[in-house]
Amino acid sequence: MGSMPLRCGTEVIPMSDAIYQFKVGNFDCAAVIDGNFVYEPPMFPAPPHFLFVNAPEDRLIPALTKHGLAFDEWEGWTTPYTCLLVSAGGKRVLIDTGAGALGPRTGALVKNLGSLGVDPGAIDLVILTHAHPDHLGGNTAADGSVVFPKADWAMSKVEWDFWMGGQAEAVLPEHSKEILLGYARRNLGPIGDRVELVDGEKELLPGIKILPAPGHTPGHSAVAISSAREELLCLSDLVLHPLHLEEPEWFAGVDMLPDQLISSRRTLLGTAAQEQSLVMLFHFPFPGLGRVRPRAEGWQWEPQS
Repeated sequence: MGSMPLRCGTEVIPMSDAIYQFKVGNFDCAAVIDGNFVYEPPMFPAPPHFLFVNAPEDRLIPALTKHGLAFDEWEGWTTPYTCLLVSAGGKRVLIDTGAGALGPRTGALVKNLGSLGVDPGAIDLVILTHAHPDHLGGNTAADGSVVFPKADWAMSKVEWDFWMGGQAEAVLPEHSKEILLGYARRNLGPIGDRVELVDGEKELLPGIKILPAPGHTPGHSAVAISSAREELLCLSDLVLHPLHLEEPEWFAGVDMLPDQLISSRRTLLGTAAQEQSLVMLFHFPFPGLGRVRPRAEGWQWEPQS
């Protein structure tokens, strides 16, 4: 997500709810939570306006009601920040690094990895889906050192160039420019000599492929994980709420390029539904895993039980 939240959620997440282990074919995977936030006024618009900025009110109200949400009473959107650890072919791959010290209840990723017996020095590859604070804030420690000291890194070249090449300054809103640019440059600069900047689609390791999914940010990426005829699509911030699946043309205030976002959704969600792939979404209720089924002009979310 693109802006600094007012405060975090009021509940401390127990360890049992911070890690979810599962398999994709022969790969061992774990959804690992970094923390949780509440997005609410006055720092942000109320969730109906923050998450669905272009939704007609006469359609949004009944749609929210079906999700058990009251348009006039939904005051704060609580979201986890869930990263993904994959052990594949003797390599440990981490997808996104969480928010770091962004808030008082973020930055738990390293501790939670430790409960799995995974030290930061044991991470071989870090894939960044995009450069918003909650996805790369765990790259560096308070002293500026790289948290995963032995890892190689990979991300979209389009995304890197946007944040590090001067494009962001021209288009970011003034109220969020300082924190967004500050976080991006503080957490991307120190990995500059070891990051692979990817043009388009590329298999980074056998069974792990980065895919373009632009729209939320210019170089937003997805990651496809395939093993033994099973597939997980890690779609990051392609959708932020299950209602975005049902109404794929509705977008959030932090979605930078709505037309590209909608196109990416139709491509990747269509693929996920057709192939019956397991899907992971960063902001969905932990562990963010489920499948998408065709529904009217969009899709229906089915959480993994």
